[in-house]
Amino acid sequence: MSKKNSLISPLYHFIFAITSSVVGAIIASWPLLVIFILIQKTNQTVKMSLMQIMHNYNQLLWYLVWPFQQQLKMTNFPTSKMAAAHFADVKKLFILVIFAFICCLLIYFLTKKKKSLRLNKTWALLFLLLPIVVVPFAMTNFDSFFVIFHHMLFNNNNWLFDPSTDPIINVLTEGFFASCFAVAGIIYELYFADKLLQR
Repeated sequence: MSKKNSLISPLYHFIFAITSSVVGAIIASWPLLVIFILIQKTNQTVKMSLMQIMHNYNQLLWYLVWPFQQQLKMTNFPTSKMAAAHFADVKKLFILVIFAFICCLLIYFLTKKKKSLRLNKTWALLFLLLPIVVVPFAMTNFDSFFVIFHHMLFNNNNWLFDPSTDPIINVLTEGFFASCFAVAGIIYELYFADKLLQR
């Protein structure tokens, strides 16, 4: 196998793992938000019912993942210009991730029988251990991790929401985001654990 071909497989699997973890976290965010609303009683903070909040979250989620939805409009939550700009940036990232995930999925089904993109166990172990550098820091100080994460992905401070102008931040709590990151991390680890255990 050439050096070029030997790098294609690890790159493919790394992209597939990352995009799978993000898509999985997006899907899991719906039940997770319900759980955190019930536990933290954030519905009382925003003075809405659970169903009202979830209806608004559905509107937000649909805007973020559907490329043809160009305008964000939540029924009960106002959105400031800064928040709208941030959600537009997040939408671009989500659409890119979803597109890459679909492409990886298609490649998987097209090459499944040939096993041409089978991942070497050394690479699988390396990718499996990679998050160990980040996990202890994220677990002990998620707030700082969250700030660094946003500085890495965004070149502005639009993600710093003001609860008085964007009350949805009272519902999308730090605990909720931490749980979404945890789900993404678990999916990522399971992906490479599966590759490592394959014969």
